[in-house]
Amino acid sequence: MSEAKNEAANAATPPWEAKRPPTGRGLMRKLVIGLMVAGLIGVVAYALKARPVEVEVGVVQNGPLTVYVSEEGKTRIRNRYIVAAPLAGSMQRVTLKPGDEVKCNETVLARIEPSLAPLLDARSRAQAQARVDGAMAARSRANEAMDMARTGLKYAQTNWDRIKHNTDKGVISATDRDAFQREADMKAGEVRAAEFALQVAEFELTQARAAMLQLESPVEDGKSIEVRSPVNGLVLRVQQESATIVAPGAPIIEIGDPGDLEIEAEILSRDAVVIQPGAVVTVEQWGGDEPAKARVRRVEPAAFTKVSALGVEEQRVLVLSDFVAQTPALKALGDRYRVEVRVVVWHSDDTLLVPAGALFREGSEWKTFLFDDGMARAVTVKAGRTDGKLTQVLDGLKAGDEVLMHPPDTVQDGSAVVKRDEPK
Repeated sequence: MSEAKNEAANAATPPWEAKRPPTGRGLMRKLVIGLMVAGLIGVVAYALKARPVEVEVGVVQNGPLTVYVSEEGKTRIRNRYIVAAPLAGSMQRVTLKPGDEVKCNETVLARIEPSLAPLLDARSRAQAQARVDGAMAARSRANEAMDMARTGLKYAQTNWDRIKHNTDKGVISATDRDAFQREADMKAGEVRAAEFALQVAEFELTQARAAMLQLESPVEDGKSIEVRSPVNGLVLRVQQESATIVAPGAPIIEIGDPGDLEIEAEILSRDAVVIQPGAVVTVEQWGGDEPAKARVRRVEPAAFTKVSALGVEEQRVLVLSDFVAQTPALKALGDRYRVEVRVVVWHSDDTLLVPAGALFREGSEWKTFLFDDGMARAVTVKAGRTDGKLTQVLDGLKAGDEVLMHPPDTVQDGSAVVKRDEPK
């Protein structure tokens, strides 16, 4: 009966119109198309869904923090002596070379054949006598300075002998004990420097008297004057090697003791204001396997202008440091050797620290992103001092907080994030 109805309906349908499919097949086709469209919509929605951003996480924790000022420096000999010609004459060729050892009042640095004085006038005699008097006054001043230095050493050594065994009894702190010891060592160094100065004064007096003798009775028979070393040390530079006619005061040779080294570093003035004498200095990149220790002796009060490699004018200050101990390895260092210094300007044994890579500027405030159960939460942080790797936290974070390290620009407050070492 139904087949007859279908045939009658088909017969009644014009040939130019499509035949209608059976009712059951049309529903199945619609269902399949609907499922395909729904699946495509689901795939597109899944692709457009925001995924958690992979981030690296750091931990806020307590620990020590030391803030340094780092700069290039160079070594230099503390006491340098330029030996000059005591009088006019014909100087023979200097045979010494840089690095040769010289001994006080023994090593002959140069030989000068004096020229005859053309006229022994009153002015020349008065000038020579004035030089002798000035050299005698300089020797007296050097004697007084040495006496004062010895007095200061005696006082400092007495204080050091009195308290150096008191630390075990708890009478004074270790810091005060080190200060008394450093004071005694510095006074001993001042005594040595005063002795060197006295030797130089004696040598200058001898030179002045020799010049006076030459004015009164010139040397005959080709006898030359020997210029001897005023101190023990090494030849640093020969300023006039060839034989020549020299004038009084012409520099001939420079000598010094390489064992008496100090470090000079040109520090930016804004960093030098926080450096104090006695600050700990770490000397690196000097050629040895281990960093050397030094202490700041002096921060010079006057700055100077220096043009950087980028053409920027900078105000810099000379900071002078002394090695704490002369180890055998440090004996390889010479004058004007390049080093790198790190001067301690602040230290704390226990403070709250956050990795410096987790902080970023927003206006005039420091901020960071907290990792809060898969969400990034922006917080404002009050930052203190930093050494470039760790930063002191004064407010805004607590120990144990997890913060995002170097967050990308796609991370905002409330963004979904996931730790890089965890599966998605």
